[in-house]
Amino acid sequence: MLDLFNMILHIDQFMGEWVVQYGQWIYLVLFLIVFAETGLVVTPFLPGDSLLFIAGAFGASGMLDPVLLALILIVAGVLGNTVNYHIGRYIGPKVFTSRVRFLDQRALLRTHAFYEKHGGKTIILSRFLPVIRTFAPFVAGVGLMSIVRFQVFNVVGAVLWVGGLITLGFYFGNVPIIKEHLNTIVLIGVSAAVVPVVLGVLWRLLRRSSAS
Repeated sequence: MLDLFNMILHIDQFMGEWVVQYGQWIYLVLFLIVFAETGLVVTPFLPGDSLLFIAGAFGASGMLDPVLLALILIVAGVLGNTVNYHIGRYIGPKVFTSRVRFLDQRALLRTHAFYEKHGGKTIILSRFLPVIRTFAPFVAGVGLMSIVRFQVFNVVGAVLWVGGLITLGFYFGNVPIIKEHLNTIVLIGVSAAVVPVVLGVLWRLLRRSSAS
């Protein structure tokens, strides 16, 4: 089991082996990873951005069908967020005041602050923010966002996220310098996205403290 998790978390090193080993079943494997990362609030550690980028690179090499890949993973992202949303609606607001086992309370509260600031757009913006991506649909469900409004943001976000990263991987994923430093590039990208959000939340908290 630990070996499986290690392979998933370092998918940039194992994707080639998976494509050879699983053949056409690789589409189902990637579907399940994206679905779990977006649909299960306890699995924010699964790779999302790097998986899509690398999958796009394999699409460019001809080992995967990039169009089929994009369609399958867009469906995975939409269904994952939908399940996460309904889990949030079922659990309700009590999740903010009680400790829930296996749930990262700090990440949940950070996502809630982000949601309070950006509203429904959070569902789109969060697609590009690891961890927050996993908690955003959950928070939307807790906040009782209407299902129709949620699904509009959900579908748009999934298309932009999956389509955008697979396209980037298709055109740039096989560039040697990018392949050799993929983890560093992903880390820089994540930092560039997350740091402004964290600073914004801290600024809001400081303003509230000074006001009180």
